[in-house]
Amino acid sequence: MLRLCKSGIKRFLQSGFLLLGIVSSAWAAEGFDDDFDEKPWAEMEVQLPAFPDRSNLIPFEVGAVRDTKFWIDGNSLSVGADGVIRYALVIESSAGAENISYEGIRCATREKRLYAFGRSDKTWSKARDNQWKPIRGSSNNHHVELFSNYFCVPGAPSLGSAEDARRALRSGR
Repeated sequence: MLRLCKSGIKRFLQSGFLLLGIVSSAWAAEGFDDDFDEKPWAEMEVQLPAFPDRSNLIPFEVGAVRDTKFWIDGNSLSVGADGVIRYALVIESSAGAENISYEGIRCATREKRLYAFGRSDKTWSKARDNQWKPIRGSSNNHHVELFSNYFCVPGAPSLGSAEDARRALRSGR
């Protein structure tokens, strides 16, 4: 009788461990073992800012590019709860041509997004291709420059506010 009980207990324990293994495998397959409490990233709803005013423009340099001027509208700068730094960008060529856009940079993923273009009548036109895209290129690229030297500097504290972003631009971080 004792022998039967030992073998019965042994079979029960083996089946219990098998069941436990199946359950833990199912949880692992559904991602329960990794990032159990982490919610997926979601971008907050974006509101277009007021059109840039020359008096609020903060200049910044882009690599060796000297014949083109770059500015960020300080009033448009924001650091969202979603971790995205948004800003109105003004670029002026040496011939005087001007491009104005409203953009965002996500430091966590090294991505950029174009939300809108500025029109000559000082209104915004929403961008058709407004997907998040990787920031690539050389130091002569304004997105690389903003990412690497102003907004997402490795080892520097992350920007917590629009004022932090304005300070980074003004100081050349």
